[in-house]
Amino acid sequence: MSAAAIEALIRADPIAVEQLHHVRSVGPVGAFIAAGFVRNRVWDALYEPRPVVPENDVDVVYFCRENISPDEDYTYEAALECLAPRVEWQVRNQARMHSFGGYPPFGSVEEALMHWAETATSVGVRLLVGGGMEFIAPFGYDDLTNHTLRISPAMKVHDAVGFEKRLAAKGWEKRWPNLKVIR
Repeated sequence: MSAAAIEALIRADPIAVEQLHHVRSVGPVGAFIAAGFVRNRVWDALYEPRPVVPENDVDVVYFCRENISPDEDYTYEAALECLAPRVEWQVRNQARMHSFGGYPPFGSVEEALMHWAETATSVGVRLLVGGGMEFIAPFGYDDLTNHTLRISPAMKVHDAVGFEKRLAAKGWEKRWPNLKVIR
């Protein structure tokens, strides 16, 4: 599955398109929706019937060195909740997220995503002003499109136990029984 096929899958989901519009209209400049937003849609499409699992949250990521206060994130979350109150929005400025893993400061959203737990989760998308979509995928699309959950190199070095805990807590192997897990 190519980036174009992933885009077509997202465009076929009116809720996803609406959420992308919301982030573009009131979210932080240059923000992407990442994590399960892309991954779940791609992997659910591999099953018939598709799993019917409500989206727990929508992860919005952006990068701004000028204001790293979490209050800024909460302001964006409140604005998004006004547009889509049934969605649990989670907005995080990746310019400060390095501190949670004990890393040196990140230089971009892409660099921050390289420190996320799984490679297939480290894919984001944003809606451009002209209506096109831009993707960010620091590890590429292979694991996402090959239905593979692989621990990221940073997670493997810094918190392999955390990966196992996430795998157990998220219930991904039950939701997607053909999922390939690479530790």
